[in-house]
Amino acid sequence: MTNLSSKSDVLLATQLNEDKSLDVIRRAYESGEIDDATREYLITLYSDSMSLFREVFLSIGKCFGAPKAPVRAYDLTTDSIINKPITISEINPLSPYLVNHRLDMDPMRNQFFMTKNGHNIDLAVSSIVSVIVGAQKDVKRAIDKIINKYYPKYIDEVVETIYDIIAKNSGESSARAISNKIREEFNNKFISDASVAVLGIIGSNHQILATELVRALDKIRQPHKRLKDVWRIKCLFDLVPQARTFIDSVCNMWPDKILEVRDKFFDISNPRGYRDAKLILNIGTNDKVVPMEIICQVRTFFEFEHKTHSAYEQTRKKNNPKTCDEERTEMIHTAGVKKYNHMINYCVADLFDRIGWNILYNDGNEDRLFDGFPRLSAIHYPQKITDLILGKVDNAVENEVFSVENAPVQLTKDQEIRIFRWMARFILVTAMPYNDSEFDINPDTMAAKFFNFVMKELYRLYQK
Repeated sequence: MTNLSSKSDVLLATQLNEDKSLDVIRRAYESGEIDDATREYLITLYSDSMSLFREVFLSIGKCFGAPKAPVRAYDLTTDSIINKPITISEINPLSPYLVNHRLDMDPMRNQFFMTKNGHNIDLAVSSIVSVIVGAQKDVKRAIDKIINKYYPKYIDEVVETIYDIIAKNSGESSARAISNKIREEFNNKFISDASVAVLGIIGSNHQILATELVRALDKIRQPHKRLKDVWRIKCLFDLVPQARTFIDSVCNMWPDKILEVRDKFFDISNPRGYRDAKLILNIGTNDKVVPMEIICQVRTFFEFEHKTHSAYEQTRKKNNPKTCDEERTEMIHTAGVKKYNHMINYCVADLFDRIGWNILYNDGNEDRLFDGFPRLSAIHYPQKITDLILGKVDNAVENEVFSVENAPVQLTKDQEIRIFRWMARFILVTAMPYNDSEFDINPDTMAAKFFNFVMKELYRLYQK
């Protein structure tokens, strides 16, 4: 945390940093590293920093309310808290900080307890969200990301689009020649307006395709528009449904400000095994779009992310993503998923008795235990998969593969099925799937056996 003792210090330091950032942008433009459109976009992101940071701060407050503990300085290089409380007047765009809020709309608040000997009960899952505000991204890092990460991808998409259109209309030989010429031109000079550049390159021989080309090229996102993490926040939750509840709340709060939502918690196709959700919120004013990236992650997985950070930094410095030890990274991330699922298994064990008692007390009435519980939807799994798994659960209970142990009274099959359906639903909404058929929670309890059953059925259906 930058040592700034007064409001005037904060304003002066922010202005000096802003001037330096704008100078870096100017020099990058004059050297030809970026073009006009990229320069203007970066100037928008790095001008009036205090006003933009105020929007960041207010967004957090509107989402979560007041902090539940003192705000702490945070070191992004070590991913650790600096044991120094800071005041609101010290918060500025130059220094990251961590603050704890309560997720008041958490539908599973106060549901999970770890019962110990006697009357000792600890809360296993909390509604407290740890929020890391990354402050403003260094402008040199931002420019480097545009030039070395986004621009090569942009060139590939432009070339592939042009090749497909010309090959369809004029043959592959012509498409290959034009595509090679365009790639060479784009490699020699930074160009973010593909339509204008391509029309100037293809000449009159392909003017008949101009309209089709322009429409297709205008759909390709420009490299600077892919930069969305100059202003960034990370929210750490205990459970996936809490993160999804938060995202739904933000989307309902500011439907016109949402630029993008990406949910990868249950995505097993990611080659790195990475799991999180991302929300891009527009914090711009005066009709200017300024994206703020909000990363939503489970706390358990965040602990494993630290182990892959050094590999990522080495990859970034070498400007060659393929140099990263992807196999090791995937193993670390998979270990994070498995540790998270172990916690979900403990929650399953804790909930069994509570669900059973709830059904008995409310027999013939609505089950009130999970009022507001996250509903199953397409964002989790297709309805077909959910129905197939619940059908398997019904059959397993009917055939006494699973039964409620130590029930206070004799339960009917219908009551048992309702209990196990509740638990299957909880597992499907909360646990992360994994691409590993051999992984099992140690089946020393009925809850663990049931957890393994649901997850193996899920794995089997995913492979079809």
